[in-house]
Amino acid sequence: MPICAIESIDTLIVDLPTLRPHKLAMHTMQNQTLVIIRLRCADGIEGIGEATTIGGLSYGNESPDSIKINIDRHFAPLLIGQDASNINAAMLRLERSIRGNTFAKSGIESALLDALGKRLNLPVSELLGGRVRDALPVAWTLASGNTEQDIAEAEKMLDLRRHRIFKLKIGAGEVGRDLAHVIAIKKALGERASVRVDVNQAWDEAVALRACKVLGDNGIDLIEQPISRNNRSGMARLNLSSPAPIMADESIECVEDAFNLAREGAASVFALKIAKNGGPRAVLRTAAIAEAAGIGLYGGTMLEGGIGTLASAHAFLTLNKLAWDTELFGPLLLTEDILTEPPVYRDFALHVSTAPGLGLTIDEERLAFFRRDKH
Repeated sequence: MPICAIESIDTLIVDLPTLRPHKLAMHTMQNQTLVIIRLRCADGIEGIGEATTIGGLSYGNESPDSIKINIDRHFAPLLIGQDASNINAAMLRLERSIRGNTFAKSGIESALLDALGKRLNLPVSELLGGRVRDALPVAWTLASGNTEQDIAEAEKMLDLRRHRIFKLKIGAGEVGRDLAHVIAIKKALGERASVRVDVNQAWDEAVALRACKVLGDNGIDLIEQPISRNNRSGMARLNLSSPAPIMADESIECVEDAFNLAREGAASVFALKIAKNGGPRAVLRTAAIAEAAGIGLYGGTMLEGGIGTLASAHAFLTLNKLAWDTELFGPLLLTEDILTEPPVYRDFALHVSTAPGLGLTIDEERLAFFRRDKH
């Protein structure tokens, strides 16, 4: 058995409160649920990972419950006894036997990277090729649906020097009201902030053709996934006609999707999410496809807690170009966390340490309190 053999993989579901309801086109979050992965090795090193999705099954094919049971029953038997220091071999072993399940794979890959970084006394960003920046500008989502409340919230974030990029979740309401809401917020903030929208696939192509023009003509910088992920030809048509760039998000369910979107000219910007690509290493393959095709990059989020956010951040730190910045605000949406030290946000950015691995420590008491099976 390898010296660094994987001895055990434990998963637990954690429910954390959010500071306010978070409204998306398909779901309103009242709290956030994380799947925490603890991967222990024969040399005494433990790697920590996180697999987090949004809204149960309303967003995608995996839920916290399915992630946990699939790791426990299918992933762990394939990995126990394998060399934890050979991440490539471990992940290829999973790929050969398990289709999809990118959220679960991302959590496992993050844990393996964390363990290897601790073993080699290197931050994960160095394992991924080396950081070219130490901080990442972070957007904030305005999702109350109330125009005056969202403007006040944005003004507060500007005053605190926490965010100057704002994304609005629209699509659940009547189109005219949504457009008026967005335009009013952009008018109030002016050039002090970038204002973007995320439609979460809610429009059909006919509505999107008009709405994208209205948004672009009124200073909106970016329009995220306005129509169904299945309508790639429609995305390409919108990308040609819209005065604001179109960003693909739900359209990218794997690295192969990124290649097809690039080939078809279906988006000018890609949202990078480690969960949807299968891990930090996998998301960098999508980034390489985008860079080769001249497509802009945006560091996306599944509203992960501190662990998943830092796993994403270490990958994004290594990117040559990140023209559209990031959305790694997940921990800021939570009123509680399970880390001894929360991620550091200041001067409009997330700052990432050079400590070994992901650079975090679990607060065992808080983990015990918030874990779903504590009773």
